[in-house]
Amino acid sequence: MKLTIEQVIDRLQRDESFMSCVTEWRQIPAQEAEFADFPAEIDERLVRALGRHGIKRLYSHQAEAIRSVLTAQSTAIVTPTSSGKTLCYNIPVLHAIIQTAEARALYLFPTKALAQDQIHELHAIIQQVDEDIPFSIKSYTFDGDTPASARKAIKSSGHIVVTNPDMLHTGILPHHTQWVKLFENLRFIVIDEIHQYRGVFGSHMANVLRRLKRICQFYNSTPVFICCSATIANPRELAEQLTGEKMMLVDKNGAPHGKKHFILYNPPVVNRELGIRRSFIQETQRIAADFIGNDLQTIVFTRSRMNVEILLTYLRETMRRLTKQSARIRGYRGGYLPLERRDIERGLRDGSVIGVVSTNALELGIDIGQLQVAIIAGYPGTISSALQQSGRAGRRQETSLAIIVSSSSPLDQYIANNPHYFFERSPESAVIDADNLLLLLSHLKCAAFELPFSTDERFGLSFDHSQGVDSTQEILQYLEESGVVHLSGDKWHWMSETYPAESISLRSAAEENIVIIDRTNVQEKVIGEIDLFAAQLMVHQDAIYLHEGKPFHVDALDWPRRKAYVHSVKVDYYTDAELKCDLKVLDVFESAEAESGCSCGYGEVVVTSLATMYKKIKFHTHENIGWGKIHLPECELHTTAFWHCFPDEVQALIGVNKDELGDGLKGLAHLYRNIAPLFIMGDRSDISALPMVRSPFTERATIYIWEQVPGGIGQSKKLYHLFDSVIVAGRELIQSCGCQNGCPSCVGPQLEVGERSKEVALRLLDYMLKWNR
Repeated sequence: MKLTIEQVIDRLQRDESFMSCVTEWRQIPAQEAEFADFPAEIDERLVRALGRHGIKRLYSHQAEAIRSVLTAQSTAIVTPTSSGKTLCYNIPVLHAIIQTAEARALYLFPTKALAQDQIHELHAIIQQVDEDIPFSIKSYTFDGDTPASARKAIKSSGHIVVTNPDMLHTGILPHHTQWVKLFENLRFIVIDEIHQYRGVFGSHMANVLRRLKRICQFYNSTPVFICCSATIANPRELAEQLTGEKMMLVDKNGAPHGKKHFILYNPPVVNRELGIRRSFIQETQRIAADFIGNDLQTIVFTRSRMNVEILLTYLRETMRRLTKQSARIRGYRGGYLPLERRDIERGLRDGSVIGVVSTNALELGIDIGQLQVAIIAGYPGTISSALQQSGRAGRRQETSLAIIVSSSSPLDQYIANNPHYFFERSPESAVIDADNLLLLLSHLKCAAFELPFSTDERFGLSFDHSQGVDSTQEILQYLEESGVVHLSGDKWHWMSETYPAESISLRSAAEENIVIIDRTNVQEKVIGEIDLFAAQLMVHQDAIYLHEGKPFHVDALDWPRRKAYVHSVKVDYYTDAELKCDLKVLDVFESAEAESGCSCGYGEVVVTSLATMYKKIKFHTHENIGWGKIHLPECELHTTAFWHCFPDEVQALIGVNKDELGDGLKGLAHLYRNIAPLFIMGDRSDISALPMVRSPFTERATIYIWEQVPGGIGQSKKLYHLFDSVIVAGRELIQSCGCQNGCPSCVGPQLEVGERSKEVALRLLDYMLKWNR
């Protein structure tokens, strides 16, 4: 007999072993819908069409947003998942097109998948609208998959063009003369999921929008911006920084939701002396199996691609034990091919897929049906991301459940033992730096290619002339010296033969990927792809690559040709590679020194990484059953880093020898890497930490924390200014940890960091607390 979700929740509340691991159980009460009538200005034909589509009334936030947009006010809408944000922009856009057939709109989504998903709902409404108007509204997706035969029609007759930032950057703006109809009549620019535009990606996006507005100005159009976001601390500020426009904020949600249970679950300790807890992966599998076994549609989020495949393997084994179809459990992550991902999304919507294990790839608003349970295996790094992932469950007015299963990392343990931080602190702020000189240089090249600059023009100037980059003319003069632009009369003209946009990636990930080719059968087949940095860890020769829960042996990694050849195998282990890293400081952006002798700084660095060896890890027991060497070239990463140093005499000051100091630094590096994401809007995979007993650059004991993305995303600067808070939180975590000499939940396993690491790390933190910059 299958249990309902309420019955499973009730059983969990009466399960002493489960409840002993619950550090917080919050109930979020159901909310009734707050309705509003359609604004009187909306065309009656659109209102009738929406009625036929099943939409008789609006939620209050939808009506408020639509009224704001209809007054030509750029608007930011911030409401939870499944609150109907799409109608906030579809209604005013369709209203304008019905009124004036020449009106145009540009929709921007951060990914192609999300763009494809959103246009289906738009098409359904348009079909109803077309019954009452004398022309047909055309909406098209324009991305890398759009056939060449369709592109001409989109440019000339597309009322609504749906695309992504990368295609706007390389495929539309540089060729704006082919898009005259769009730009001359552009009334609306819709930017969905704006919380995704932070760090380098967001800074690039702000400059792409500056270029877009410049072209609109050339064609005498002044579009209204409509921005939608998940919950972050500064949605209006972020929307204004991205667009350069004054924003009206709509953030009072009128949509209904059912009762929601939110649980923080900390796996039990299995070795108190070493501070080792039961595997959070196995605990997640056990908890998820309870819901999936009762046919309650469940999504499991986990941080890494490897953990997706491991959990998928475990849950499929569970399904087979329950004599259920294991194919009803699917994985979802980057590296799966687009058709595979679309098939999984359809399965979630039609119910043929009962469970999915995903990275944050499904965190965005892709329609995946009405899930009942969201289990998050390991804190995802930010409150904003955790709320977005938990919001994937409970999309109807029914009871839903979200559980965060803590890993042994210091960050997870801090959240598990300080639930007030998670439930009562506002979500993090998204940070961008649109005026970063390197980014400006890149986008000024693109802008000059698109249109000449006048000698009194400031790049990024708003329509109200309140903003703009003061150094525009200086940068153009530098570009002239480089032979890129030429001043003729009062105009700067592009003169290089190169096409600038193609060489600039908006994303922080590596531009090149490794293609994974399955040679199990006679005919070779591409089964996935992976970026270069991850490739050295996951598809080196003799690695076990997991795809959709199936193990593949990597026969060869052809690094120069960017191909990995694999074949299907049956093994009871997976592989885990280790990296050796070195770091050199190239430039210091800012630094400070205290009277105590401690100092800190941040700046530009180059990190070289080399995959040296791999371990074979047995499924379920997670024991090491073998190892092998990896032979690959070094990877080089130019990025930014934060560092702090101790005084020359630190050993004498805290009473330790050189080896013990090294162990203490290792412990602090482990702690920093895991706890720093509390203070920056990022994930622990975004940063790495490297301790040096004597750094060649500072010539003192130093810990470096560098960003794992090319160019950095501003986290080093944030750490520089927030480091005092990191020290306090780190000391609190170590003191509250119940282990004796170190464990994964504080300074790291004592076998890796040394028996005195915890004690020495605490002494170092106590010394730093005297530091007053």
